[in-house]
Amino acid sequence: MRSETTHGIHLSHKIAGMKTNRRNFIRTTGLLAIASTASIESVFATSAAFPSKNKKNGLSLSFVPHELQLKHVFTLANSSRKTTPDVLTKIDFQGYTGYGEASMPPYLGESIESVIRFLSKLDLNQFTDPFQIEKIMHYVDSVDEGNCAAKAAVDIALHDLTGKIMKQPWHNIWGFDKEKTPNTSFTIGIDTPEVVRQKVAEAEPYKILKVKLGRETDKMMIETIRSVSDKPICVDVNQGWPDRSRALEMIYWLKEKGVVFVEQPLPKTAIDDNAWLTQNSPLPIIGDEAVQRLADVKKAWGVYSGINIKLMKCAGMREAHQMLTAAKALGMKVMIGCMTETSCAISAAAQLSPNADWADLDGNLLISNDPYTGMEIKQGKICLTNESGIGIDVKEKLF
Repeated sequence: MRSETTHGIHLSHKIAGMKTNRRNFIRTTGLLAIASTASIESVFATSAAFPSKNKKNGLSLSFVPHELQLKHVFTLANSSRKTTPDVLTKIDFQGYTGYGEASMPPYLGESIESVIRFLSKLDLNQFTDPFQIEKIMHYVDSVDEGNCAAKAAVDIALHDLTGKIMKQPWHNIWGFDKEKTPNTSFTIGIDTPEVVRQKVAEAEPYKILKVKLGRETDKMMIETIRSVSDKPICVDVNQGWPDRSRALEMIYWLKEKGVVFVEQPLPKTAIDDNAWLTQNSPLPIIGDEAVQRLADVKKAWGVYSGINIKLMKCAGMREAHQMLTAAKALGMKVMIGCMTETSCAISAAAQLSPNADWADLDGNLLISNDPYTGMEIKQGKICLTNESGIGIDVKEKLF
């Protein structure tokens, strides 16, 4: 089923008059990048008034559902699935189009219906300057609590749009060196030994494997992979280990097997146990489910060695950049991760990767119906292009 909604508003100034706004926008972006966590959070201290809907010819938002088809059944510590609900967005503005996306794995608590309901509440036609990303996203954030994936769909489209207007990719706008992108891991879900070996073979171009753990088959998963590959492994437990002492024993065993770090081993609510595990672990412990948005970064300091930033958790590129800056200032490691996503959201997240320690940006490789092309993986390394915005092209028009 296809569903679309479009809003439009009047542009009160000409493109020539936007050049000053572009310069101000770039300066503002730079200032935010070096701001403290407290000053960044102050941006969200007040609520925006709900806008009127009587203007025309400005930002025009459209969206359409697009269920993602997985190449393999994807099994985690607590669930399995063959599809992921997804909503694609675009924002049109005076001949330019920016693309965005909301991907909703079950644990986020969002759905195609909730995303469409949230996006339908938005009145972007009050905004006549797409470079006012802070103002626009402050409004979007104030419309309703939660709905982070839906908010990310707007944020990503805004960044793509403004990057295209400036004719610059976002890694350039942020001042990142695209040659410093990390290798991305390739994710292997929990499965039978036969299928695990098949997935390891498919991951041949990748230099690091990310393995899902959290069930009674954990050692089997690692031993199966080690029977056919000696590549470095990182593991994601998805809160699957309930006991800190047994978790520590397992981590020592994993270290002997060439594992380089462990992601969210204990429940996110077990703050003291996670801090104890991090203090005693021979491997870095990375917070994922425990670290959703900017305010969580400071809370994670001293509890985890690092954090996993995902656009769908933190409402998009704007806040992801702020989280990256805050985590680095606190001396924490940073992974840029993803959900099961198209090349739209993956390429958006990749713009941040040159300043990250690790990347797990393979979500588009796990699906069979990606309507976009974007950043590429060459010999396991993230390769950013000089394409403006988030660096994607449309290969299947769905709007």
